[in-house]
Amino acid sequence: MGSYKNLLFIINKHSGRRYVPGIKEKIHHICAQYNAVCVVEFTQKRNHACQLAREAAGRFDAIIAVGGDGTVNETARGLLHSATPMGIIPTGSGNGLARHLGIPMNCPAAARLIFNSVPVNIDTFTVNGQTGVNVAGLGFDGHVAGLFSARTKRGLWGYTALIIRDFLHYQPVPVTARMQGHTITSNLFILAIANSSQYGNKASIAPSASLTDHYLNLVQVKKIPLLHIPPFVFRLFTRKLSNNRYYSCTPCRSANIELPHPVPYHIDGEACGRARRFEIRIQPSSLRVLIPAHRMEKI
Repeated sequence: MGSYKNLLFIINKHSGRRYVPGIKEKIHHICAQYNAVCVVEFTQKRNHACQLAREAAGRFDAIIAVGGDGTVNETARGLLHSATPMGIIPTGSGNGLARHLGIPMNCPAAARLIFNSVPVNIDTFTVNGQTGVNVAGLGFDGHVAGLFSARTKRGLWGYTALIIRDFLHYQPVPVTARMQGHTITSNLFILAIANSSQYGNKASIAPSASLTDHYLNLVQVKKIPLLHIPPFVFRLFTRKLSNNRYYSCTPCRSANIELPHPVPYHIDGEACGRARRFEIRIQPSSLRVLIPAHRMEKI
């Protein structure tokens, strides 16, 4: 385990359902218990976490992203190919990467766990040149991500409400994916690029995904008949999804994807607009992340 005596915490007040009152004071108190000096910065605008992390790289023992997957993504972009590790205190709506890593959803518990963590190099990826850390997706989940980002009310139930409202009306699109010497053509409802196992909220879209294997998981989901949705959702939330007539998960290092018209997409839950061509690339061992010591064999 590393020695973390000089830490920067980058806090996004607007992540998740609500701001946690007194989080700055709690962080200072916990750091004092471990004889660590900490600096706290609050983000002021989009991409501010990236700027803060990039400017601070090399000056701290670790830089901690306090927010959701969007804040984690921004902080990670500022630390790519840096020796400075990133830690996570999850305060977002889904917290997919933190959940994959086994980081507690309780802020004080997550802060204490920093001092019992190990720095590990993990993979990241790019979608049309934009960096992702957790999961990206196009099609229906890109559509929902765009709607969700415009809402002031966040959380699992708000996300679920959007899915239920638009599921019947959103139509699958023809997708051509070229990877590793072969081509897949299918009408897809969702195409996800998974680096970790889950979207967030324990929804494991790629249960076998690893952050350190130098592979991505190209997940293809066809539109599921209403009768088959309950068992699919059960498997999604119990890490039991496996290849079948509606779902497939294929490991790949890169992929080129084409559609007949632009579709909405997201990277780490943040809406990115629309595109009809996607170039996906793995970035092996490109980010140093603090991993709870007891989770080392499961990342």
